[in-house]
Amino acid sequence: MRKTKNTSNQNRVLINQHKMKFSTRVWRHREYYLMLLPALVYIIMFNYVPMYGLQIAFKDYRVSLGIGASRWVGFKHFKAFFNAYNFQSLITNTLTLSLYKLIAGFPIPIIIALVINELKGKYKSTLQTILYAPHFMSTVVVVGMIKVMFSISNGIVNHAIVAMGGEPIYFWASTSWFRHLYVWTGIWQEMGWAAIIYIAALSGVDPGLHEAASIDGATRLQRVIHINIPTIMPTIIITLILNVGSLISIGHEKVFLMQTDLNIDASEVISTYVYKKGIINTNYSFSSAVGMFNNVTNVILLVIANQLSKRVTKTSLF
Repeated sequence: MRKTKNTSNQNRVLINQHKMKFSTRVWRHREYYLMLLPALVYIIMFNYVPMYGLQIAFKDYRVSLGIGASRWVGFKHFKAFFNAYNFQSLITNTLTLSLYKLIAGFPIPIIIALVINELKGKYKSTLQTILYAPHFMSTVVVVGMIKVMFSISNGIVNHAIVAMGGEPIYFWASTSWFRHLYVWTGIWQEMGWAAIIYIAALSGVDPGLHEAASIDGATRLQRVIHINIPTIMPTIIITLILNVGSLISIGHEKVFLMQTDLNIDASEVISTYVYKKGIINTNYSFSSAVGMFNNVTNVILLVIANQLSKRVTKTSLF
């Protein structure tokens, strides 16, 4: 009994000391915590407080009744989504576009960062400006440019095809061309911006390593392969894990703008389906249910990717 009491007293003392240390640490670095406060308030207000509304996924939500008074229906909206006639095609199209974009687009920002890191002076800043610019263009503008360039009647691409002796292609009527246009125009728009994180990681490479490798006779390519890439590998792995954690999420805006009646078999994804069935028809409960399905699936994929990375590479988010 005495040992038990002594142990509990010791634990209380340790807890009190820890609290005192924490409060002392917070007060000592109060300026930094004060700078952090706006970000915490923002996250709480716009990420956690809205979670109260997740319950409408399990209700027949009516605006006139409000969230609290709306009738509980359990998993009705989830079942409606799972039993939809095109549920399988929605999942297939979403995963196809996501995987295509990940496989084709993930290595390109890494290559761009490695190339930019080797440039010096005005060439480096000029190339960065050119590559960053598309990111700041509106999606509506980008899709408008694509439609003009790939038009069957007056598009520059079809003019070039005809000039080389080929037949004009109706890009907007083909499901396969839709996927290529969606993915590669997205890569063009975001590759420069996505390279920023890798450029920042490359700035931490020790110049002494390059000097030692040069003295030993290593070429520039060998130094990139054996020094730069291993240095940014943890960043690459973390970015890959985050990308895997968003495979099911595709923004509806660009897909919806590029969608036609002729390519809808490939362009109807979860987000556009929810937009049409949930938002336009004001079925907010249905859209919330599908959104929760997306988020839960993404979390599961994120955890799986993180655990695989932890086992294989010893690098992980958590």
